[in-house]
Amino acid sequence: MKGSHEPRSSSSCAACKSLKRRCTPTCIFAPYFRSDEPKKFAQVHKVFGASNVSKILTEVPEDQRADTVNSLAYEAEARLRDPVYGCIGAISMLERKMIQLQHDLAIARARLVCYAPKNSPSSSSSCSCCPMLDEGTFSGFPAWSGLNGNNFSQNASELISQHGQTSDFSYSSYIL
Repeated sequence: MKGSHEPRSSSSCAACKSLKRRCTPTCIFAPYFRSDEPKKFAQVHKVFGASNVSKILTEVPEDQRADTVNSLAYEAEARLRDPVYGCIGAISMLERKMIQLQHDLAIARARLVCYAPKNSPSSSSSCSCCPMLDEGTFSGFPAWSGLNGNNFSQNASELISQHGQTSDFSYSSYIL
């Protein structure tokens, strides 16, 4: 085969089959849309269009084209699942889940500190068996507000009433 593309079988690539055209040895789609992956090209073509994908691939350096096609395929799949937000919807959901889990972790750590010995000579604002539970650990977490220094006398119901539910997973998950 001519060019720097990988050698391939005599069958047309998925792009040329989908577009019902003859696949040439210099076809820009052939190395990235194999003939056994018609769904991959169909999704990319439906979202971006074959002409736009061709332009993108010619502008991208050859060593980055495989990653570019993978990104286009991922975005096309996400866009077909969620036409409004696409990948951003999945990213947003994961960020919200991460913030909620950080919040839950901060509350759990605050509850752990409640069980630490309060008047022992070695105790400070954290438990000696849990050196990670100090003020620096909680800074920046929503559950830390109002819980500083030695003020760990709140019980679980006070924490929940002050900071809301500890695990609100009522939103539907976005499965990729």
